[in-house]
Amino acid sequence: MEVHHSLGTSTDWIVMVVYFIAIMVFGAYFSKYNRTTTDFFFGGRRFAWWLIAMSIVATGVGSHSFIKYSAKGFEAGFSSTMTYMNDWFFVPFFIFGWLPIIVYTRIRSIPEYFEKRFSALTRFLATILLLFYMIGYVGIGFLTMGKAILPLLPPEFTLFGMHFEITLMGLIVVIAIIIGIYITYGGQTAVIFTDLAQGFVLIFAGMLVFVLGLDYLGGFKVFWDLLPTEWKLPLAHFNDPPGFNFVGIFWQDGVAGSVGFLFMNMGLVMRFMACKDVDEGRKAATFNILFMLPISAVVVGNAGWIGKAISVADPSVVPPTTNPDSIFVVVANIISHPGVFGFIMAALTAALMSTVDTLLNATAAVYINDIHRPVKKWLTKKVQTWKEEDKQELLSARIATAIFTFLGVLTVIPFSKFPTVYEAHGYFHSTLTPPLVTAIFLGVFWKRYTNAAVIGTLVGGVALMIMGMYYPRPLIEIFSHGTAYEPNHPYTYIGALYNLFVCALFAVITTLTTKQQIKIVEKIRQSENHRLIMSSFVVASIIIFLLIAFNLLSLPVLFVLTFIMVGMVVLAANYFIKYNEEEKTDGLTVWSIKKAKEYFKGSKLNEREGEKIKVHWKLKEGEDDTVHFSKNDMKRMAAEVGDLVYISDARRYLGGLKSVHTVYGEPHDEDGIVYISNEHYEQGQFVKGKLLTAEKEM
Repeated sequence: MEVHHSLGTSTDWIVMVVYFIAIMVFGAYFSKYNRTTTDFFFGGRRFAWWLIAMSIVATGVGSHSFIKYSAKGFEAGFSSTMTYMNDWFFVPFFIFGWLPIIVYTRIRSIPEYFEKRFSALTRFLATILLLFYMIGYVGIGFLTMGKAILPLLPPEFTLFGMHFEITLMGLIVVIAIIIGIYITYGGQTAVIFTDLAQGFVLIFAGMLVFVLGLDYLGGFKVFWDLLPTEWKLPLAHFNDPPGFNFVGIFWQDGVAGSVGFLFMNMGLVMRFMACKDVDEGRKAATFNILFMLPISAVVVGNAGWIGKAISVADPSVVPPTTNPDSIFVVVANIISHPGVFGFIMAALTAALMSTVDTLLNATAAVYINDIHRPVKKWLTKKVQTWKEEDKQELLSARIATAIFTFLGVLTVIPFSKFPTVYEAHGYFHSTLTPPLVTAIFLGVFWKRYTNAAVIGTLVGGVALMIMGMYYPRPLIEIFSHGTAYEPNHPYTYIGALYNLFVCALFAVITTLTTKQQIKIVEKIRQSENHRLIMSSFVVASIIIFLLIAFNLLSLPVLFVLTFIMVGMVVLAANYFIKYNEEEKTDGLTVWSIKKAKEYFKGSKLNEREGEKIKVHWKLKEGEDDTVHFSKNDMKRMAAEVGDLVYISDARRYLGGLKSVHTVYGEPHDEDGIVYISNEHYEQGQFVKGKLLTAEKEM
């Protein structure tokens, strides 16, 4: 494949540097809104739907899309948009199931949900899997950014007499340092607002490439006529080629990828947690799926289509052997003028940066919530004020972000062995998402799914997935739908189906046999050595798992041992961990959302419809978490003392940036006035003389 270097001019570099300085200054400005870890990770749960929707665009589209879909557009044509058309399958499950649960249960991370729904051990297993997933995702982001920027640089340069060769890994290290500094001091609010700006910029830049490309070729008719017939098909062929086919894309991107992105991508989940309420989150998700994804599909893939048309018209300009991962950069350089190319590249790298900074912020959130706090609670008995504790956690979060940035760079090494970013991303998705995806989905939608079952799912599913990596033939081949065997990367996409199947298999078997498991455990309890027996099950399970992990026995033996191991694991889980189905599902599944809302509020719901009102504000004495409206204003809002209220700066274009959630206190007689505490004032960063909007939450 042809490798490009030194694309662009000095003007382009000036535009890019100016853009990045501007975006970092912009993000740094919003770091002043980080007063607590809630602000740092969740933006204070305050923002309007439109702000979150555009922020999600920047993160989703920036998620390697420009590079990988342009590459596939260059190789396969319009069918590169297929993955964007798959997400709608699972959006209803998200907005009516997972979204209200993550908001009303007040969880700060996905593993925390596992503890509430199942047990502490399940949370521990989920934390490990989720961190692997998110660090890997960061690595994919770094790899994509490196491949995007490398064509702009010379192969080598000399500075102060020292000679430097520019390599992909060296470039990625520099990128990681810049992003690490930015996200460490920005936080979620900075991410949301920079993504808002970048969302508009990258949509415009992507469409600009399409328009300039059509103009370069001589118009849409010329472009259309140049494309081979196969490039105009909306869907890929059923099972060919191995690197891009319908059935593989469906299972990997449409099922594992979509559910994984919506349900376990902490970066995305935290965006929705930053919405002021569930309804705003639903609006953001609906707007995104109906309007932004179809537009985004064209935005991210068109450079590949234009590149193919140019390669047909004049192979000397875009050789057919061009590295697919470079096609976006190559095409943008050909069709645009100096300065414009710099702007497009700035938009691309900024979009990629949006994805990486979001993931790093989310990974730090998981660390603080699921590792730092439990370990600290276990190791120290020192009592701290919440302000001292919060300050310490904010520092730890920033240090953790720097460490995860380093680990993300290390994961680039295996991913860089794949021919394109698309293949690397495909392998990553099909390998790391199925266990957690299965556990989350069934935990939310299947009340009978027990703690022992989810542990059996994670342990047994991961064991058979590892065996699938060692023995793609015959294990994954059974599910291949006729896709060809590639020795270097066998069944990259269809592996998602195999992995989902084995996880779901153990989930169903272990759930449906719950009564039998309990009977066996009760029988073992009658033995004098019941504890020793169960402890032996745990030790034997660990030994079997290690045998599988290091592939120390033949396939048939390991296969049988896997089922024996899962049997022992679920029996031990039933024996050692108490699981009360009613307690562990009340308010934690889709069948008890109303109960979840009551838990969120802490009292019975007030669902009477009220008005939004505008009021002036005054400071009151004391720091209690209540605000005080007049009796008439509370009547207009249909509110009662103890209900939850959201007050924000009345200027709607701020999107909730200056706002606070609090509780109605005792009313007074001054209509049009709300009394707030100094803490509310500082948290909401309200401006003296500016009106506030108030609305009852529930």
